[in-house]
Amino acid sequence: MADCYHEEACFRDEVFELEGKEQVAGMWQMLCERGDDLKIQFSDITADAQTGSAHWVADYTFSQTGRKVQNSIAASFIFQNGLILEHTDSFDFWAWSNQSLGFTGLFLGWTGWLKTKIRRKARYSLDQYLANK
Repeated sequence: MADCYHEEACFRDEVFELEGKEQVAGMWQMLCERGDDLKIQFSDITADAQTGSAHWVADYTFSQTGRKVQNSIAASFIFQNGLILEHTDSFDFWAWSNQSLGFTGLFLGWTGWLKTKIRRKARYSLDQYLANK
């Protein structure tokens, strides 16, 4: 998948805001390497020369809590020269946090405080991963 991204690619979802192919590709590599039981299903894929979209579902065990997660995601893409320039994934953060964090996610998953905490931790993990590649 890393080869599909433009050098100036950006990626956005409820957790990550990334700039450049190195960061985006690094995120996918990190998530795949750490997802021992990761299973991904794709559907509703559409694309033309400029844009695309897909629905995908990721099933995995959240490593920090050992809890099973099934995350349903709507993806949209903007292409340039046949490569992904912009990739935006949308999912229900509260539903994800409820599954991955349990009680904490259930009661705090709708708050900006928890989302900011998760974003910072995820970014720190990615930065550490990229530094050690």
